[in-house]
Amino acid sequence: MFLAFFYLLKARGLRPSIHQWMTLMDALSRGMGGASLTGFYALCRAVLLTNEADFDRFDEAFLEFFRDVALGEDIPPEFLDWIAESPRVRDLDDRDEIWDSLVSYKELLKRLEERLLEQKERHDGGTYWVGTGGASTQGHGGFHEQGIRVGGEGRHGNALAVAAAHRYRDFREDEVLGVRQFQTALRHLRQYSSRDTAARTELDLPGTIDGTAANAGTLKLVYERPRVNTVKLLVLFDCAGSMEPYARLANRLFQAVSRANHFKDTRFYYFHNSVYDKLYRTAECITGDWVDSDYVLRLLDGEYRLVIVGDANMAPYELFMKSGIAVRGIYSGEPSIDRLRRFRRRFGHAVWLNPIPRARWSSQRGHETIAAIGDIFPMHELTLGGLDKAIRELLTRPAQM
Repeated sequence: MFLAFFYLLKARGLRPSIHQWMTLMDALSRGMGGASLTGFYALCRAVLLTNEADFDRFDEAFLEFFRDVALGEDIPPEFLDWIAESPRVRDLDDRDEIWDSLVSYKELLKRLEERLLEQKERHDGGTYWVGTGGASTQGHGGFHEQGIRVGGEGRHGNALAVAAAHRYRDFREDEVLGVRQFQTALRHLRQYSSRDTAARTELDLPGTIDGTAANAGTLKLVYERPRVNTVKLLVLFDCAGSMEPYARLANRLFQAVSRANHFKDTRFYYFHNSVYDKLYRTAECITGDWVDSDYVLRLLDGEYRLVIVGDANMAPYELFMKSGIAVRGIYSGEPSIDRLRRFRRRFGHAVWLNPIPRARWSSQRGHETIAAIGDIFPMHELTLGGLDKAIRELLTRPAQM
């Protein structure tokens, strides 16, 4: 049975090695998969996959192969009947009870199992039971930051898992990113850290082996310069307006960059629609809490990698006209498109990340400004595949303006 599953994975474009497969068999013989299909799924994915972009294809193959296997962890039918009734949706501002902090997936599963044993009736709007419209970590229609959705439709799309549906998170290359995927992509920048200036204090093992062999077997120690963090990053975020639907996504990128410890320096500034005379210090874009964008251009040298996050979607006059900024009482001394060109000339390594799917760039409202900005900056989608391309371009593309 398992060998047939191995060949199905191969047929679906996945490439588990013989070593990975034998490791999986060894883990199963030691009881590491537990006695549930969910446990086996988690073990298979951990052992057989090395690329997050393959998660979706693996899920499809897994569900195809095990579609008819009886599941031991299904939700009791009476629970599904309770939550199928019209829910009492709690107002988002009705937060008189503060829920606990985020917990692990293992803890969430344990909590759900406990509630299934305890609960005897339907519940709505609460913080503890399996119900609807509340703030507990199990149920549906509520607004806990992360939890397990039981039946029904999601309200905010941030459930960690879906019980009784056995659908797993999609990690295709065209999927938008979470904090963990952002962090993984950003770590690729470390390989470009400099070795040019530090003293040679780190043992070069391959060089030592080659040197010893060339020295007729007499040990010859070879040292190299340690890798030091020299990557400097400037990130500009578009806030509010047409970016509102993508606020959570932009915040995830901000968190990932903020948590990264492999950059020599990181600077954040904010703007609305496009870059004008001022860049804001916070995402609220409060008048007066800003710096001159000319000052940023003078302060930061051209070694900074520039990442601009925005939908590039605005009225044409906001980009092409002098004082086109759509904020009452604020004057812009030059067309924003000229200022963007100056940023591009200053920072030879620059990319623009756009949360709008590429297929819509040429057809939706604002396509003129998207195209114009795309002529200045290499523009990529804010997806796993798009960010990977942007990182490569960010590190290798010379200035062309």
